Amino acid sequence: MKQTNLDDVQIINIPKISDEEGRGNLSVIEKDCLDFDIKRVYYLYDVPSDAYRGGHAHKALYQFLIPLSGSFDVILKDGKSTKTVTLNKPDKGLLIVPGIWRELENFSAGSVCLVLASDVYKELDYIRDYNQFVLSKS
Repeated sequence: MKQTNLDDVQIINIPKISDEEGRGNLSVIEKDCLDFDIKRVYYLYDVPSDAYRGGHAHKALYQFLIPLSGSFDVILKDGKSTKTVTLNKPDKGLLIVPGIWRELENFSAGSVCLVLASDVYKELDYIRDYNQFVLSKS
């Protein structure tokens, strides 16, 4: 697993095109927006406000989280530090690099979290036990 820390996680602005006639906005994610090829796309929705998602880290996978609607918090841990990021703007996404523990919570009503991933689902890439995660970082 890559030796990453919370400084490697970043908010990325997604280009936003505003309509001059007031018909709304359009955001585009193209090749130069992310440093990885997108191999999997999925989204979370209808998550109860008291539920939590995530609770794992990845050994090699990069993920880009976008709040298409509503808001939610992403709790990030690198084994030493913890940081909470609130995502609530569809033109700002969170790039989570390998080796970072993530938990998603506090979903607002109607929230939708789009995830762009650097690879297809591979169970062997997951670390689902936090104590094992901390040991892998030392």
